[in-house]
Amino acid sequence: MASHIKSMTEGKPGKLILTFALPLMAGNVFQQLYTVVDTAVVGKFLGVGALAALGASDWLNWMMLGIIQGFTQGFAILMAQEFGAENFHRLRKIICSSGILSAVFALLLVAAGQLIARPVLLLLQTPADILGDTLLYLRIMFLGIPIVMAYNLFACILRSLGDGQTPLYAMVVASLTNIVLDLLFVMVFHWGIAGAAAATLIAQLVSGVYCLYHISKIQIMKFDKEDFRPEQGLFGRLLMLGFPMAFQNCIIAIGGMIVQFVVNGAGVLFIAGFTATNKLYGLLEIAATSYGYAMITYVGQNLGAGKTDRIRKGMRSALGLALVTSVCIAIVMLIFGRLILGCFISGTPEEVEKTMEIAYFYLAVMSICLPVLYILHVVRSAIQGMGNTLLPMLSGIGEFAMRTSTALLLPLAVGEVGIFFAEIAAWLGADMILVISYIVTVRKLPKAGSRPA
Repeated sequence: MASHIKSMTEGKPGKLILTFALPLMAGNVFQQLYTVVDTAVVGKFLGVGALAALGASDWLNWMMLGIIQGFTQGFAILMAQEFGAENFHRLRKIICSSGILSAVFALLLVAAGQLIARPVLLLLQTPADILGDTLLYLRIMFLGIPIVMAYNLFACILRSLGDGQTPLYAMVVASLTNIVLDLLFVMVFHWGIAGAAAATLIAQLVSGVYCLYHISKIQIMKFDKEDFRPEQGLFGRLLMLGFPMAFQNCIIAIGGMIVQFVVNGAGVLFIAGFTATNKLYGLLEIAATSYGYAMITYVGQNLGAGKTDRIRKGMRSALGLALVTSVCIAIVMLIFGRLILGCFISGTPEEVEKTMEIAYFYLAVMSICLPVLYILHVVRSAIQGMGNTLLPMLSGIGEFAMRTSTALLLPLAVGEVGIFFAEIAAWLGADMILVISYIVTVRKLPKAGSRPA
């Protein structure tokens, strides 16, 4: 068995969750370098208009990524449960079936992305002067969906086995590749925003190949023909786990696109400032998503092993870690936020001043409310790890309702700055649903010593 594989069914929950999450946090830092470097290169070398074009693509691009991550994370829930139960033969069957489903969905998403890109951008009233660059960026990114799907599936397989280190190393290599290619394609070859998209996809390909290589070295991952024979009902069970998570992310993204619609009506400088802070969103929630991945694996493995008493202990530990981490990140962003945002913004002194004012205000609002987001990730992931993806999907609908109503109504009362509170409202709406859902779900768990049906 490969040295990075780890069972989370023995030992102190807090230590296990933290040691699993730390490599994921580091990996997410490097993954965010994709976004940060793209934004910095585009903003500094191509100007405010190109930065706005990149921002106008955000939510549609995120919707596709969210669907991909929803399916692959849903598949990984069953993988973690079987690994915890040490049922390695069925684990391999689940991985093979997940690979087949992932390939099918990747092709469908490529076609859907190319069909909807322009109509959606027009529906969102994307300004005419940035529409061309935004559409070009999206078309290239959507062509690369099979690459993104493959990487996410391979990374989820490794995480379900308790390996948080290999995805970290993959991200380090990929991020360095992305930085070099960004500078080469944009500054040397002058490919513009298309160069930034191409660099991101090639870097993602590198990370996927790296993960696949390490999966092939794991002893329990030695596949044979029997593993590829479909098991009755397995595709359906995987879809029952993956589809609600994909739908949840899709709904959240649609809410984000409605917010983008409101932002697009505020002018290019407002879009640029909004985009600069949105590019830091990933940095703000790096630890949150890492704790989330840790909880899916921790809860899934312990449920599979019949150690349900450890799930409650793990939740208490994870919430404590998440709250402390979120406060630390918020303090850093409030102190150094202007300095960081300055890496993304260029133009005339007046443009820079106005864009910075918009961007920092939005960053401060999100930073102060960051603990709310961290609770969301931990609780939602714990519920998903217990094999319930329907209740978290309802929380996604709650996010959608709160985000869109706030974005559409609050600016009417307080002006454009009201848009900045749409995210906070979405987090609060989701938390209310998730906390109640967790209490209900954990009470229905089988007693310690028995496996889920």
